[in-house]
Amino acid sequence: MHLIVTRPQAQAAGWVRELQALGLAASALPLIEITALDDPAPLRQAWRDLSQRTLVMFVSANAVVHFFAAAPPGRGWPAGVLAGSTGPGTSAALRSAGVPVPLLVEPAADAPKFDSEALWERLASRQWAGLSVLVVRGEDGRDWLAETLRERGAAVDFLAAYRRRPPALTIAEQALLQQSLADPAGHLWLFSSSEAVGHLRVLAPAADWTRSAALASHPRIAQAAGAAGFGRVDLVAPRPAAVAAAAAAWPGRVAPIESRPQ
Repeated sequence: MHLIVTRPQAQAAGWVRELQALGLAASALPLIEITALDDPAPLRQAWRDLSQRTLVMFVSANAVVHFFAAAPPGRGWPAGVLAGSTGPGTSAALRSAGVPVPLLVEPAADAPKFDSEALWERLASRQWAGLSVLVVRGEDGRDWLAETLRERGAAVDFLAAYRRRPPALTIAEQALLQQSLADPAGHLWLFSSSEAVGHLRVLAPAADWTRSAALASHPRIAQAAGAAGFGRVDLVAPRPAAVAAAAAAWPGRVAPIESRPQ
C-alpha cells in the first residue's frame, strides 16, 4: 500500500521525507496550493503594531511562514507577546522563526486533537478583558476561538497572510491520482484539511471512493472524507511517527520503501 500525502507542497515534501525515513512508501499529492497575497501592506502594518498585541494566534505553519516573510529586516519577536499555535507543525514553524519557547502557547502534547479548542484549554485561565488579539490565517477560516475570546472581552482582529487555491496538478500528480483510482486497495490517503478533501472531489468528480481508505488528522476532516464517499477513515495524530504507526498497522499495510512502485 502506498501513502498519499495531501498537504500543501512545502509541508508535503517534508512529510514525505520523514515518512520515507520511517520506512514507508509515500508520495506527495498536494491538494491545496498556497500563494502569497498581492498586497503585503497589511502584513507589514501588523508587524509595526505587533508589540501592542497580547496574543498572536497562527492557524497553520503557512500562516507563520508568510507572516514572518513580511517582518522588517532584523526584527525579532517582541517581548511579552504570546504566539498561539494549534498543533505541532505550527509550533515547529514558530520556533524556527525565532519565537522564544516561553512565549509559545500550544495544545498539550497529549491532547486528543489539535485545534482551536485544544489551544483554548491553555488560554482559558487568563483574563482577556480589554486585551488585543490578532489571528493570522488564510483569507478565511474558522472563527470559533475569536468568538470565544471576544466573549471574554478581548478585541480580536483577523489578518490574511496567504491565499489558498485549488491545486494545478503536475503530470506526475495526475498519474498518481489515476493510479489511486485504479487501485484503491493499494493506496492510503492522508488528509490534514477538509478543504483538501473538497478539492479532491472537484479534481475527480466521477470517482467512486467507496473502496478507498484514508487517515485524517481531525474529526471534522474525517467527516468530510466520509461525506466524499471514502469507505474507511481513521483518525491519526498529525505527526509523522503517529502516521507511520497507523499505516504499519493498517490491513494489508503500507509498502516498505524498498517496495515502492516506480
